[in-house]
Amino acid sequence: MTSSLAAKIALLSGYGASSDGPSIAQAQYRIDLVSKWSSYIKPGARVLELGCGQGDTTLVLAEAVGENGHVDAVDPGPLDYGSPKTLGQAHDTVSAGPLGQRISWVHASPLAFLAENPTKKWDAVVLSHCLWYFSSPSLITDTLRTLAKHTKAICIAEWSLESGSRAEALPHVLAAMTQGALECHKPVGESAVNIRTLVSPAQIVQLAADAGLRVVVDSEARVVPGVDVHDGRWEVGHVLTERFAQEVQQFVGDEREKGFVYALRDAVRANAPNGVKAVASMDGWVVVFEPVDV
Repeated sequence: MTSSLAAKIALLSGYGASSDGPSIAQAQYRIDLVSKWSSYIKPGARVLELGCGQGDTTLVLAEAVGENGHVDAVDPGPLDYGSPKTLGQAHDTVSAGPLGQRISWVHASPLAFLAENPTKKWDAVVLSHCLWYFSSPSLITDTLRTLAKHTKAICIAEWSLESGSRAEALPHVLAAMTQGALECHKPVGESAVNIRTLVSPAQIVQLAADAGLRVVVDSEARVVPGVDVHDGRWEVGHVLTERFAQEVQQFVGDEREKGFVYALRDAVRANAPNGVKAVASMDGWVVVFEPVDV
């Protein structure tokens, strides 16, 4: 069941109830994620969001921090990237709305932004469905290590690589793994797809530990997206395109490794017998990290 807040967030995003982009269902999913961090994301809080993209989660954060709070939303993506609205267009739409004054958009890489603000502190830092966009696991660790100097709460949301009891979400899991397998063969930093570094929740916890962080007790949780959250469809559809097959031929040289990627792709197709439109999105995973020396 969607909330009236989801309808408000979807409207402010400029997409309304459209099934494309941040729809009501997508807005509700982001609300459900942020609700898990209510101890940190609350009225008056100053929040840093890294990897804000078009602002799907940013709007929810801005609503949560209230009139006396603020969100610094950082993303390195080109302002002309994205569809059906580019990042720049989406940011302009949000800024023109009633929550716009609570948000500062910053076009920069996370580490560059933090280097330019060495003494700034935030009540919480949010990375919502952006870790898979990082170019390498080591960059994730470096970013988390730097963030530990700026906050006592790092709130992360990412796909869980679990479908739970929903067989219709398994193709999303397999599609993510298939894309991850191909990305390993591309030059680091040159990819422009949604999944560039596939890391599981367990790996994220380990990367955070390497950065001097620990999991806040009882902060891990699963969030099941609504049926109209179509990320699963998008990723499965991408894997099954002819372009994806061509990239396997282009980037994967070893015949055994190439066969492995194709086998994963075939598994995606086999586990989606009713077509892409019947695919559901896998469970989301949330966690909060804190510096070990807190």
